[in-house]
Amino acid sequence: MSLTNQPDPEERKRVVAQDLANVMHPIVQHRALEKSQMVVTGAQGSTIVDADGTTYLDAMAGLWCVNIGYGRTELAEIAAEQMQQMSYYPHTAMNLPAARLGEQIGALMGGGYHTYFVNSGTEANEAGFKVARQYAKQEFPKDFRFKSISRQYAYHGTSLATLAAGGMGERKTKFEPYDGSFIHVPAPTCYRCPLGLESGSCGMACAKLIETTILAEGPQTIAEIVVEPIMSAVGVAVPPDEYLPYVESLCRKYDVLLHVDEVINGFGRTGKMFAHQHYGISPDIMAIAKGIVSAYLPIAATVVKDRVFESFLGEVAEARQVMQVNTYGGHPVAAAVAVRNIEIMLEERLPERAATMGAYLMDGFKDRLFRHGITGDVRGKGLLIGIELVTDRESKVQLDGALVQGVVDFCKANGVIVGRSGGGVRHSNTIVLSPPLVITRSECDTLIEVLDKALEATVAKMKGG
Repeated sequence: MSLTNQPDPEERKRVVAQDLANVMHPIVQHRALEKSQMVVTGAQGSTIVDADGTTYLDAMAGLWCVNIGYGRTELAEIAAEQMQQMSYYPHTAMNLPAARLGEQIGALMGGGYHTYFVNSGTEANEAGFKVARQYAKQEFPKDFRFKSISRQYAYHGTSLATLAAGGMGERKTKFEPYDGSFIHVPAPTCYRCPLGLESGSCGMACAKLIETTILAEGPQTIAEIVVEPIMSAVGVAVPPDEYLPYVESLCRKYDVLLHVDEVINGFGRTGKMFAHQHYGISPDIMAIAKGIVSAYLPIAATVVKDRVFESFLGEVAEARQVMQVNTYGGHPVAAAVAVRNIEIMLEERLPERAATMGAYLMDGFKDRLFRHGITGDVRGKGLLIGIELVTDRESKVQLDGALVQGVVDFCKANGVIVGRSGGGVRHSNTIVLSPPLVITRSECDTLIEVLDKALEATVAKMKGG
């Protein structure tokens, strides 16, 4: 049974009833689903279609992930061909698509890396934590290096360990307590500096607190520092240019691994293949997912520098191998699709396109949206953009959550899907955008126009109009 893109109210009713009776959805409150549902039936490029025949510009690329756009039928053909040849075998053996994909990733990193395959960004970070700890036990046997330094308001996934590493309280509280192996430091959320300082004259105090934390905890207890180059879910927090190089220098000073989370940032999203490449740093561990396959199939990876990989080499009796396994890791079908996905990105120069379209959007937003007093900040890199909403620019008091949600709802009612930051009480007032890298200039114009009207309507509502 399938829904076509031709509206069929009776079939839609059957799907909704079937879903409500049998499916548990993430994040969404089911009482709300009982009243209103979106049933998606098709997609092409940057557009999705629902069962009512309504089309939407998807300015979130699904969940920050459909980088090459929807409807690439050649990827379905590649998947079918690989399924017919060899659909699956555990990655304790080798397969050609995963070998090719590993080579591709290494080349994109400039060489000197090995890749361990998993299914999701959460698993990629989780495996990264384990690699860091095992590496520390093997390389520093006299120390007890088990701690990860992360940032407040960070997001690294939904497993217990990745939630513990993250710094979003409202996502974490229902699953507490966590162990004490993840230490949090202030994040470079410069528009709302956690230390109350002014960007440009702060001396990067938040970064310097990382060294204070290393010394306070004891360098011999720290395995890694984990960072997302641009913090996405909290509202697209772009760090100062010198922030990540400074963090890397601390890692080298104290023999701590640098774990970079590129799950959202990676694969062209910010205008380069990986966001850390804007800053000239070299990760020891890197988590990748989402754009690696543009969500056509589940696959992700933990990428490690060769010097880290070499710590896991030894005689069989030494048991230095990665003590981690994943049933579907290196899945040949997903890997084959990911290989072609990356080829498309390179052939169509999609990272460069993201830089160009992102600059066009940023110019349009700054030209149109700052006429509304509730636009506090517009920031981003490439096609990863945040628009922070406030009651007024001078006070920076964040806009009421119901009004922010009203902007999201207005956009949807006018055919555009936008996101909203998930940073909890203090950082939930930013409209976030992460459209497919194939978004056209006319679609960018639509996005600018609809957001302009949404903010205009919100200001009118605040004035009692």
